[in-house]
Order: sequence, then structure tokens, then C-alpha cells
Amino acid sequence: MTTATVQFLTHEGELTPHPDHEVELSPDSLRKLYHDMALSRRLDAEAVTLQRQGELGLWPSSLGQEAAQIGAGHALGAADYVFPSYRDHGIALCRGVDPLEVLRMFRGVSNGGWDPAENNFHLYTLVIGSQVLHATGYAMGLAKDGAPGAVLVCFGDGATSQGDVSEAFNFAAVYHAPVVFFCQNNQWAISEANERQTRVPLHQRADGFGFPGIRVDGNDVLACLAVTRWALERARDGEGPTLIEAFTYRMGAHTTSDDPLRYRDAEEVEYWKRRDPLARVRTLLEHQGWADGAYFDTVAAQCEQRAVDLRTRLRATPDPRPGDLFAHVYAGAHALVEEERAQFAAYQASFADARDGGK
Repeated sequence: MTTATVQFLTHEGELTPHPDHEVELSPDSLRKLYHDMALSRRLDAEAVTLQRQGELGLWPSSLGQEAAQIGAGHALGAADYVFPSYRDHGIALCRGVDPLEVLRMFRGVSNGGWDPAENNFHLYTLVIGSQVLHATGYAMGLAKDGAPGAVLVCFGDGATSQGDVSEAFNFAAVYHAPVVFFCQNNQWAISEANERQTRVPLHQRADGFGFPGIRVDGNDVLACLAVTRWALERARDGEGPTLIEAFTYRMGAHTTSDDPLRYRDAEEVEYWKRRDPLARVRTLLEHQGWADGAYFDTVAAQCEQRAVDLRTRLRATPDPRPGDLFAHVYAGAHALVEEERAQFAAYQASFADARDGGK
């Protein structure tokens, strides 16, 4: 496979054609892409702030990866199913998942927070790479049932070092599963750079398993949209899996518990700031005459209102009762769980006894 990168929109905001892929542009569609990218960025920034204020236990920022996620999210069909990692907040927005449900999980007041079947969007996966196997199995099931739709599974460059991912590639290839492997290569697996993860471009790994691999400019929302749409159509048509490497950059920390200043330099970050995914779409909109300052001000105001609403609803979220921890371990009653529930209740009560002087 070639290492050429599919790109429609340069970092200067210039539109360029591609010989192998197409993207349909209209003022409304491009404005919608910009709006969703801006909303994803604003809600992500709000979540970072909320974590710093003690409202969330942790937050994995998606800053810089908005084009990859919104492009892929807009490529999905209604019958398609998504297996996300833990950083795919933009795709969650595209699938109609309430951002509050995502934040509730990182607040520690839910066990995932949403019904996967409601939006064809599975729960976030914190175990690195495991969702890639889950997605492949689900796609194999779709094929056996003759069901419509395909599967999109998201993971990062670090996950490609997990055995689960290689096993999933092999199963998908052998069984011709209708799955699209969407790797957001943000170049840092926490503090490990790409060169410590692989000696070849990640998309070339598909060659060894017998299916197509392709690299896209992950900061170009149009390229991510066009190539993901093409790969999903291949999958739905029975042509098997595709590996997409969206070459992007994680502008923020790995999570709010990480300090990226310890392992990467300022020059690298500045280089990628000049390739900002939102800035290039804004430039294109302005050059085409499809948006003006008033439009961008309106979008900013809408995003700010959504952030305020999210903050308000999160702070109003009640904490679960400690005993609820035992409520959904099994579908029915279980003697061991009931014993553990009683022990935990006695432990909790002991604190009240101590405060009351043992009365």
C-alpha cells in the first residue's frame, strides 16, 4: 500500500481534489461540519474545566481530533453501529448521545450511562483495544444474520500494540466482516511516541492481514468523511474490512491526570496548532463566501449555551446511593451478592455509630 495521505483541505484552508475519492460539498453541509466540530471542542473544554473544579474524576480530552471524529461520525448510516474508545466524544455527539451521559460516567455516578441500542453507539471502553475484538464479533454477527449496516470501531495508535487488535484484524479478514477499523493516530500513546510503537505507518499493517489500509489527514474533516463513507460502503456491500489511519494530533494531555510537558516539546505543539482542524474549515467557509463573522459569532454563542446547560445539568445530577453498587450485578437475586451487600451496609453504618458515640 502507498503511504500517500488522502487530503481535500490543506492546513491553509485550500480545497484540493483527490483522484481516488470524492466529497460532496454544499454550504449547509460544510457549515454543519464546522458547527459540530466547534460544539465538540467547546464541550470538551467544559469537561476539562469541570474536572479541574472537582466535578469529574477524570477526563480524556479530544482537543485537536475534532475533524477525525466529526468526519467519521457524519459518514455513518442509521443502521451502522459504533464501538468507541474512551475519547470519541465527537462521534458520540454525531450519534445523538447526550453529553451529560458521557460526563456522568467520568463523574462516577453511572456504569456507562446510555443505552447502546438507542443510538447504535456502544459504551466507552477503557480497556485498551478490547473493543476492536468486540466490534469484529458484532460485525461477523451482522454478516451471518444478513442484517444491514456496518460497524465502525475507534481506537488509538497505542492500541495497535495490543494483541487484541491483531487478533481482530485476522478474524475480520478471514471472515470478511463488515467492519471499518478507524485508528486515530494522535502520535502519542500517553508518553510513548509513534516511533516506539511501530516501524511502519500504521495503515500498512492491513497489508499483512489481506485487506485495504489507507491513511487520511486526520485534521481534514472532508478527507475523514469521504474515506470513512467509502470504507463503510465497502463493508455494507460485502467487500470486507478496511483500516483507516487518521493521522492527527492530541493537542491536550492524555487525560487530566497527565502532564504532556514532561515528554513533548513546545515546538511540536506549535507546529500542530498551525494545522488546527477548525481553522481550516473556517477559512474555506470564508473564502467560499458561505459564512461571515456573524455566523461564527452565532455558532460560538450556541456552543457556549450548550456548555452552560451541560454544566448546570451535571451539577444537579444526584449521587447514587452507595448500596446501589450491588443492584445490577446479576439479573436476579444472588446469595453471595446479598451477603456482600449486608457486609457493606454494616460497614457504612459503623461510621454513623462512631459519629454518634457508639449509640
